[in-house]
Order: sequence, then C-alpha cells, then structure tokens
Amino acid sequence: MAEAYLWAKAVHVIAVVAWMAGLFYLPRLFVYHAGAPAGGEVSEQFKIMERRLANAIMLPAAVAAWLAGLLTAWLGGILWPMPAWFAVKIAAVVILSAFHGLLEWHRREFGRDLRLSGGRYFRIINEIPTLLLVVIVIMVIVRPF
Repeated sequence: MAEAYLWAKAVHVIAVVAWMAGLFYLPRLFVYHAGAPAGGEVSEQFKIMERRLANAIMLPAAVAAWLAGLLTAWLGGILWPMPAWFAVKIAAVVILSAFHGLLEWHRREFGRDLRLSGGRYFRIINEIPTLLLVVIVIMVIVRPF
C-alpha cells in the first residue's frame, strides 16, 4: 500500500506540473492571439498551437492530476474525515478547474475568429493560476490548519 501511495503521488505531481504549464502558457498565447488579425496566417497558427496545447497536454494532465490526486488522498487516508487544509486545497483545485474551463471557452471563441476580450484581459487573468498555485502549495506543505 505504501508503494502504491508513492506511485500515485509521483503521477499526481508530474500531472500537476504539466497542467500548470498549460494554464500558465495558454493565456499568454491568447495575449498575442488577441492582437492578431482574425483569419490571418498568424491567427491560424495560434489556433493550431492553442488546440494542441489544450487537447494534447492540458486536458489529459488535468484528468490525470485529479485522478492521481484523489487516489493519493484515498491511499493517504485524508478523504474522510477531511482535514481543513485539504478542503481548502480541493476548493482551490476546483477553482483552477473552472479557470481551465474558462480558457477552453476563450479558445473556442478564438477558433471562431471572435475577439471578445483583449490582450490586457488575458494578461490579468494569467495571474489566476499563480495565485491558486500559491494557495495549494501552502495548504499541502505548511498545512496551516
């Protein structure tokens, strides 16, 4: 059981790193995509990059992070009773997942050549995963409550 816990934890960390990389990079792509003329060659290249990042890296990594994370929590015996630090961590991960959904919504907008938000908006929301990452890491490492 101890070995399974360590393997689940390793897979969880690897998946989280891959997911976070995408959550940091996709909004940055949107910053530049928002400034590219719709339907142009540059815009079409951004569409390809964004689709590949979202479908080949971010979505599989998010699913793996959730599954391995829940398995790690179950094997570690922290699902019930759930410690307060873990509840805060889960809440932050749920918000992070919602942010992922927001990015997918924006990606589909760009796919239809819509420009409903500008580069400044994407620069601002690019900070959301960083703030959530800080909360998650503090909850897991420090366990303040």
